[in-house]
Amino acid sequence: MTNAAAPDLRQRRKKINGQKVLLIVTFSVIPLFLLALFTYVPFFRMIRFSFYNMSYTKNKGFVGLDNYVKIFTREEYVSAMLLSLYYMAGAAIQLSLALFFATLLTSGLKGSGLFKGIMFFPFLVNGIAIGYMFKFFFTRGFVLDTVLQSLGISLESLPYWLRDQSVNNWSLVFTSVWKYCGQNMVLFVGAIASIDPTLYEAATIDGANKWQQFKAIILPGIKTVFMLNLILSITGSLSAFEPAYVVGSMGANGTATFFIKIHQMAHVHNKVGMACAMAMVLMILILVFTVAQRLFFRYVMKDSENTFNGKANRAKALW
Repeated sequence: MTNAAAPDLRQRRKKINGQKVLLIVTFSVIPLFLLALFTYVPFFRMIRFSFYNMSYTKNKGFVGLDNYVKIFTREEYVSAMLLSLYYMAGAAIQLSLALFFATLLTSGLKGSGLFKGIMFFPFLVNGIAIGYMFKFFFTRGFVLDTVLQSLGISLESLPYWLRDQSVNNWSLVFTSVWKYCGQNMVLFVGAIASIDPTLYEAATIDGANKWQQFKAIILPGIKTVFMLNLILSITGSLSAFEPAYVVGSMGANGTATFFIKIHQMAHVHNKVGMACAMAMVLMILILVFTVAQRLFFRYVMKDSENTFNGKANRAKALW
């Protein structure tokens, strides 16, 4: 290469690198601008509004932490937060069922593909449609009552599934379990299928039964996916909306969740400042539960992970 060609090559490379940088910046500026405009700016404005007594049209002044104090001192807000415990219990049932079915379906049962499709189908249905479907399902004298009467149970002995406050929240939780169990099951199936099969063979050589293999191999092997499902379940439990709003007739008869209270405060009572404070409390609760479950898996499940790593090393040595 001549000395005259070297500067031309360097200039050409510099020009190409400059074009790459310009292209990257051009394609990044617009998405980042939209992200800031529609996500971060409203978020920080929501934090600011939470310290004011204001509506959509009027600002009555700065009230400090008064909105937050009301959330934790008024019974209606505390009761709405406690309703999340119903949905958390439902999430535990939902994850347990999903993991149980996933374990069965990865054991080589016939027709597992069809069963996975049937279980996953409810997740594809719109939540509002599911809400109206279950509203008729639980209505007095309709589907559920008809089925139970065919089994010999009199209608008079059956509760009002959506009015009786001793059972109506459990009825709403059932709709969430029915909708999301299949989604969690499919994620668990994928995670279990990715586990090295030689681990099971090594465990069998060691004399481990199916339950021991489940605890020592499957649970640690799907920890990442289990954490993801747990986070999604906790988030969904704290921000449950569709079952109580559609099936429970906009939170009637003691079914109004904290998220519905936020909706009513902002769009019915026109108290934007209070609604923003409630939204901040909801976000903090989600963060607290997320951090708590991560700490749980980091320290409590550490022994199970060590056992899994030991099994993996043993399987590699055998094979």
